[in-house]
Amino acid sequence: MTLASRTLDAAELALSHEEGAGIDLSGAAPRARRVPWLRAHGRSLTVALLVLLVLSPFLWLVQLAFKPAADIFEDGLLFVPTLDGFLSLLQGNFVRSFWNSLAVSTMSTVFSLLIGVPAAYALTRWKFRGRDRIALWILVTRMAPPIAFTIPFFLAYQYLGLQDTLIGLAIVYLTFNLAIVIWLMQTFFEAVPASLEEAAWIDGCGVWQAFWRVALPLTAPGLAATAVLCFIFSWNDFFYALILTRTNAITAPVAIVNFLQYEGWEWTKIAAGGTLVMFPVIVFTVLVRKYLVRGLTAGGVKD
Repeated sequence: MTLASRTLDAAELALSHEEGAGIDLSGAAPRARRVPWLRAHGRSLTVALLVLLVLSPFLWLVQLAFKPAADIFEDGLLFVPTLDGFLSLLQGNFVRSFWNSLAVSTMSTVFSLLIGVPAAYALTRWKFRGRDRIALWILVTRMAPPIAFTIPFFLAYQYLGLQDTLIGLAIVYLTFNLAIVIWLMQTFFEAVPASLEEAAWIDGCGVWQAFWRVALPLTAPGLAATAVLCFIFSWNDFFYALILTRTNAITAPVAIVNFLQYEGWEWTKIAAGGTLVMFPVIVFTVLVRKYLVRGLTAGGVKD
């Protein structure tokens, strides 16, 4: 018997054993293909479900804003969308309140960065006595509850004539945004090697020229993340805006509360106003998303 015939007989014997044992080889290939597919797409499906879960309150608010007032308490998801809620906002004072919030949040963010970024740079680079204590005192200003400062601010603003003004509200937001800017930017400046600024000094740059041309561009991701946080904190504030404003400087969060009346709650206006209030924050975050992700993850891994 030749070697080829022996090999053929062995193959036929193995095949007969598999058929006798009832092994189904036809389903092995689909199962083998199914497992790699789950491994490749399982993570994407999990992320999609988590995103849908996180966005569900926002999506519910958006669909509520487009619902007719008569169907606001209906459980069904199928309805004829309408813009009555948004159009009713345009006819009232909400537009003015919306622009007040935008102006105050922008002013507070800009002023906080103009003052806080150089202060953080000075606390990082300059060696002087009591530097750590100053940084701690700045942080302590964020530990007290807002209600502790309400009466002093109210009395001071009455005396200075800053009550119910956009400038006065921006100054209040500046007081608690400044601590955030200093502490966050101090961390980012510490990550920049001081040798780069020393090289700029050798090339003829002054202290502030090295800060503007070397240190600040390298901390752009942190600057973007800090600006977004300052804008969000100012934009979402309700307590100070409720206490320190009356008619001229009312912000959007306070204006939405005015839709809760004794005669009934205007749900379409509340939902439409809430949707519009979230829109600027989303746009601002999308515009700086590249720097925002880098800024929030900076320092997470040591080199």
